[in-house]
Amino acid sequence: MAGCDAEADGTADNSPPLPRELVDLRSRILAYTDGLGPDDDYTPPDGTTRARLAEGVGRLLDGDEREAERLLDRAGFTLTRLTDTASGRRYDEIAAPLSGPAQGWGRLYLNADSELRWNAQVPHPVSDRDTELLGVHLLEGTPGGSLVLAGAHRRAGAKGAADVAHREDSAFHTIVVELQKRSVPGVQLHGFAESSDRPYDAVLSTGVAQNALGETTALADRMEADGLRVCRGWSARCPLEGTTNVQGRSAQQRHTTFVHVELAPDARGDGRDARTATKALSGLVTAWAAD
Repeated sequence: MAGCDAEADGTADNSPPLPRELVDLRSRILAYTDGLGPDDDYTPPDGTTRARLAEGVGRLLDGDEREAERLLDRAGFTLTRLTDTASGRRYDEIAAPLSGPAQGWGRLYLNADSELRWNAQVPHPVSDRDTELLGVHLLEGTPGGSLVLAGAHRRAGAKGAADVAHREDSAFHTIVVELQKRSVPGVQLHGFAESSDRPYDAVLSTGVAQNALGETTALADRMEADGLRVCRGWSARCPLEGTTNVQGRSAQQRHTTFVHVELAPDARGDGRDARTATKALSGLVTAWAAD
């Protein structure tokens, strides 16, 4: 992200620099998600807070760090510049507090060393086991990316309030929409339990749009070439196609690429097919990064 180190007339900017931390990025993110549970309280942010969050994210994407920090602070979020000790890469972290009513609002990680080209979305961390780990793998492995991370277990709160893939009143949805406004393609990561009516390793779709995009077809081809059983939502009737997903609906309205991915247990975490699935998805975001 471009900083604002001086005013246009050459006057020095005397505002304090962004908070900075040297961290192990993967450990930081996974320690955060490990603390999420189905019995946690969760209250979605109100409309004013979501509007401030959207504007703050937009200002950061536009390179106005000082104004982004001010707006995000008013929305209850902190903006921190991180340097990953494993790679030396820098990331901007927008984070909800770790306690209090806003603790379940989640996080956004942006690669600060390159132009934003793609995003990975994890709406159900912990609940969809190891999808958060997959999101971190993609963020670490390919420049130009961002990771949108829900901050609550899917069953937290009351009456599905924390199921952010099906709610528009969340920080998660607010951030994704702000990225979609800038035509940033996104891949949303889910997991499913094996059953007799789901004889697949992966279910791929483009949500409500159900378009046979070139990148989704190529993703399916890569997976199948490496031995994964894939159901293609744009050409077959598949379970879990994501047709009611609100981020997919928003992407269709904004003509932005949205790929909905459901993975079986063996294609996540330390499962026997996890490396194959991760490699295929890395190919997807690498292609976006090169565009």
